Amino acid sequence: MQVLVFEDALAERLMPLAGLKPVYGLTTGFRTLREKFEHYAPGISFTFHMRRRLAPWYAMAYPSAPVNLLMEDDILLVNGRLVCDAVTGTLIEAGAFTPGTASMQDDELLFARIRPGLIMETDGSLPDLIDTNRLVEGLRVERAGGFRLLSNLWDPVALHPAELLRDAESLPLGRLEGEVHPSAVITDSSATWVAPGAVVRAGAVLDADGGFVAIGPGAVVEPLALVSLNVYAGAGCRVKAAARVYSNVSIGTESKVGGEVEDSIIEPFANKQHDGFLGHSYISSWCNLGAGTITSDLKNNYSSVRILCGGREESTGLRFLGLLMAEHCRSSIGTLFNTGTVAGYGCNIFGAGFPPKEIPSFSWGGSGGFIPHEVDRAFETARTAMARRAVAAGPEYEAMFRSAASATGLHSVSV
Repeated sequence: MQVLVFEDALAERLMPLAGLKPVYGLTTGFRTLREKFEHYAPGISFTFHMRRRLAPWYAMAYPSAPVNLLMEDDILLVNGRLVCDAVTGTLIEAGAFTPGTASMQDDELLFARIRPGLIMETDGSLPDLIDTNRLVEGLRVERAGGFRLLSNLWDPVALHPAELLRDAESLPLGRLEGEVHPSAVITDSSATWVAPGAVVRAGAVLDADGGFVAIGPGAVVEPLALVSLNVYAGAGCRVKAAARVYSNVSIGTESKVGGEVEDSIIEPFANKQHDGFLGHSYISSWCNLGAGTITSDLKNNYSSVRILCGGREESTGLRFLGLLMAEHCRSSIGTLFNTGTVAGYGCNIFGAGFPPKEIPSFSWGGSGGFIPHEVDRAFETARTAMARRAVAAGPEYEAMFRSAASATGLHSVSV
């Protein structure tokens, strides 16, 4: 039986955060959804389905698993928006799904065991997004409950505190294997992990009381930084001097974090080095927040945060929600973001005052208005940023980047 993790039409609700990666590339806790599948179902060799424009780059970047291939006559579909845990992983490994059945939670498909012809196009390829409503018409439906999926743009942030604790269950807490300066303060060594090659410098405080603190391999915590209560600092990242990082924060590989950060997800290779506040936010890879960038994550009247996405206003049901920023966005010094702002990929944001709460992908401007960001220039900036971290923006990445721009209606628009 081939296990195929798929993208469905509801992936559109996760744009722009999933614009340059499949939905299972999103992070909640400190693992991506793909990493959770692989962690909780280690006995499975997964195949991954995704939009065609993502596939060449993804297959090159992650060569260990087949992409968009049907190789067997017996297929178990697994929704890529599922947030896998131990129970779900055991279920997938057991493979105890009856052929011809679909497991549904409300109106969302979780699993389906099918023949490949049910999802193949006439040319034998897979569609960009699988139409689950059409698929289940020919299947016997079984109802299920208790599963968690990313169904809304804000869900990675909403699920993050609980997922961070779940991910931390696999950490070797209680081991201080890196270099810890004698003047650093570690309040609870039993709930702290300092990995081999990590460095905690003079006067830094790792306060794990009531939670955990994990400093990954090669990460550096600079002098006088405070890292407190459920923080995962990934491999090679840097927590800048006098930073305050606390309360449910995951920092991705090689990212740099300074100022004040709480309850946020920062993907690999992102920069928030300077003073300023980031709260209840999702910052994607290759973003750079300029000095003094501040996000609001709470409305003055304490009401539910509403966001704009695709021009639609939606209530999140959350009291706290900050900035949701897709890849390759940059803010200038002193930029202010309103509560529940959504910024698409490839944006350059600057100027005084608050920009709009929805900033379309490839936008250039600020509170005074936006114009389209010229795609050639946007890609050159992206290529330069990636090269500074020794990551090549090769032809597959460039093709994906330009395809994303074309999807917004941009080609070579001048600024």
